[in-house]
Amino acid sequence: MKIGILGTRGIPNRYGGFEECAEKLALGLVQKGHKVWVYNSIHHECKEESWKGVQLIHCKDPEDKLGTAGQFLYDLNCINDARKRSFDVILQLGYTSSSVWWWRWPKNAAHLVNMDGLEWKRSKYSKKIQAFLKHAEAWAAHHADMMIADSLAIEKYLKNRYGREARFIPYGADIHLHSDPEVLHSFGVSKESYHLLIARMEPENNIETIIRGCLQSGDSRPVLVVGNTSNSYGSRMKQLFSNEANVCFLGAIYDGPTINALRHDAFMYYHGHSVGGTNPSLLEAMGCRARITAHRNPFNEAVLGHDAFYFSDADEISHIIADAGPKPTQEPWLQANLSKIRTRYNWQDVVEAYESVMLEAVAKKT
Repeated sequence: MKIGILGTRGIPNRYGGFEECAEKLALGLVQKGHKVWVYNSIHHECKEESWKGVQLIHCKDPEDKLGTAGQFLYDLNCINDARKRSFDVILQLGYTSSSVWWWRWPKNAAHLVNMDGLEWKRSKYSKKIQAFLKHAEAWAAHHADMMIADSLAIEKYLKNRYGREARFIPYGADIHLHSDPEVLHSFGVSKESYHLLIARMEPENNIETIIRGCLQSGDSRPVLVVGNTSNSYGSRMKQLFSNEANVCFLGAIYDGPTINALRHDAFMYYHGHSVGGTNPSLLEAMGCRARITAHRNPFNEAVLGHDAFYFSDADEISHIIADAGPKPTQEPWLQANLSKIRTRYNWQDVVEAYESVMLEAVAKKT
């Protein structure tokens, strides 16, 4: 098959979950003998025409000048280019700024859309934007040849709302079980001597709640916060906690071994995502044997089950820290989460599931 992957800033991953998904899928599908093209923003640091056998298409991206509106034009540029490529199948990762252009989607290609989470619930958006996102979700649901849901909760939601079946295909993650004292030393910490939070700086990721809970507990361990703070919310968080010596904003870190070493040896890893399906960063933490405290919602509970602590507010985080004990206390949780990565959330199975759905969609299209 000739496969085009749209909807990300590009590969190799330097941004987030959809970029990681695009990278892993593209590499896996190429290894299976398919020809794969991934659309990259011209601002991506990789300027080559190919990467590890994956063809890269660099498209104009005015987001740096126009902000959010630029995302819509970037997606349109990618879609217009795809019309020239004779793809058998196009995988669109997300719909928020692409489904408005559904009438420009190439007619001869089968279209798969990963429906992401409930984007219209994100608190960072105004009421008008939330209303638009509901329309965008409906356009994607009605015009996709197949919908992909990365969580069973999203699959059920799409079925109930649109009366169409979505295919459940989760994200994947790798297992990393190695300590790296040098990495820890570079951040001035040691094994199990710090709390760790990794997230985009957005309100629905509960950054403030988590930090306040850690501080409220009176625990002396520093809180390491990993995420790009250049947006308005990130800047506000840095300012809000600027006088707290125990809160360390490390900025964005894209080096996999560094991030995984921090996850593996944290006293506690916090996952505050409250909107969306199966979050890749949560799976990655599970694959590092991190002890996890997660926001209480159906998406996180569907992945973690009983193998994590859960919080709804800062008070609960404070009590969790006080009662948790040393990390080995929850050894059965750590092993159970590793087992889930091996058997349910591994990239080999994810790639095979996407390949199967793509072949089916192409067959129906022809």
